[in-house]
Amino acid sequence: MASEEDLAPLSSVPVEGNIAVSAATDDKDDGTLDEPVLDTLKRDVSAVLHKFTHVLVPRRSKALLHDWDLWGPLVLCVVLGILLQGSGDSHGPQFVEVFVLVWVGSIVVTLNSKLLGGSLSVFQSLCALGYCLLPAVGALVCCQVILLATQSFALFFIRFVIVLIGFGWAVWAANAFLSESQPPKRRGLAMYPVFLFYFAISYLILSKE
Repeated sequence: MASEEDLAPLSSVPVEGNIAVSAATDDKDDGTLDEPVLDTLKRDVSAVLHKFTHVLVPRRSKALLHDWDLWGPLVLCVVLGILLQGSGDSHGPQFVEVFVLVWVGSIVVTLNSKLLGGSLSVFQSLCALGYCLLPAVGALVCCQVILLATQSFALFFIRFVIVLIGFGWAVWAANAFLSESQPPKRRGLAMYPVFLFYFAISYLILSKE
């Protein structure tokens, strides 16, 4: 039979431990919850513009990948879709088609990179591919201005050169950010879909009428 000691209430059992949470931990966890919305927007816009500078002057830096975001790629994709969208009797692509092409193409390129042994996360790769659309979008804006004039072979050639520069710049920037994450013997296989991705975007830009 159980003794009286065995039947002692659990409340008599001493409980040890420390559940106190330091004020420093609370401050750290709060993050930017108490920050004004305007300050948050300014900080995010500044971060996006800073990443754009990394694309304009490509260098082998991990700054773009370390603090990744998809705001920049989203803005570029929306601008690309709006400017490429066909209107009236134009047979150009619709906004949704451009949007799907950019994001599905980016995901396919990212999955290919991961299957080849790439060290970047999915979102880091999507971030780099999206930000590197900046030269192509810049080329599209220039071509839209040229399309306001009466078209001729000379103007088409100028558009072709502009699109070619944007395409080469996009591939160059993407190579600077993504190639180092791939095994040396597989970099060519990893960068080939990147080449095709920006080539498809550039073709749509050049074919815009």
